[in-house]
Amino acid sequence: MKTRIERGHQHYKDGYTELSLLENIDNILEKDPAARSRLEVILCYPGFHALVAHKLSNFLWRRGLTTPARCVSQAARVLTGIEIHPGATVGRRVFIDHGMGVVVGETTIIGDDVVIYQGVTLGAGAAARMGSASRGKKRHPTLGNGVVVGSGAEIQGDIVVGDNVRVASGSIVLKDVPPNSVVVGVPGRVIYRDGVKVTSESVPDIEAEAIKSLKRRLEKLEHMLAASPDLNKESFEVPTDDFSTGDLKDMDVVDDGADPVDVFLHGAGI
Repeated sequence: MKTRIERGHQHYKDGYTELSLLENIDNILEKDPAARSRLEVILCYPGFHALVAHKLSNFLWRRGLTTPARCVSQAARVLTGIEIHPGATVGRRVFIDHGMGVVVGETTIIGDDVVIYQGVTLGAGAAARMGSASRGKKRHPTLGNGVVVGSGAEIQGDIVVGDNVRVASGSIVLKDVPPNSVVVGVPGRVIYRDGVKVTSESVPDIEAEAIKSLKRRLEKLEHMLAASPDLNKESFEVPTDDFSTGDLKDMDVVDDGADPVDVFLHGAGI
């Protein structure tokens, strides 16, 4: 049984070393509506430049020339704003869009047809705090084929993100994610799987449950106030000098029946 690192290197041998630069350029043209020509991609796309530099740095890394490999990756980091460790395994037709601030750790494995937006971190998580004790171990994530990682998302630790997963912008993913899922939040949680909304019974939403609990408590207190004839209602009146009647109406909470999950997805651009 091969380890994840060995499987990743085999993936590299079978796929990435055969990568045609033309294939990568055409992939960017297909996925980015802002791209107009191959020449524009070659000259103006830092994600393309970073992947070309990684191909060279990884070539040196696998031959034991670790310091020259790091020098190449650091030069690419200065020029593109994208840091890909020479030891990382990158599949075919990977598209790093804009890319500023993207960090890909040493033992990361990225599958084919992956899209990564700016500010994404594929990091070691808690393993990074172990220092040299974790050297040589798999401590970064594995991304399956067809994964899309939104801007500012973080995927940390030796976890597996399955094929065709969508990670919403700003999410922090710390656990394995099943294929064909949508992940949102901090920490990241699966809200859709295979096109079906995941119920709160199967994956509890801690934040939502806390808000619901506070809402129920507030409603209970309001009922207690309304039912008590001995309360001095004048002590609860709002000074008219500070708020007009119209202002108070604007502050009323109206339940329009909208699904909070759908509202969140719309706001997250999913």
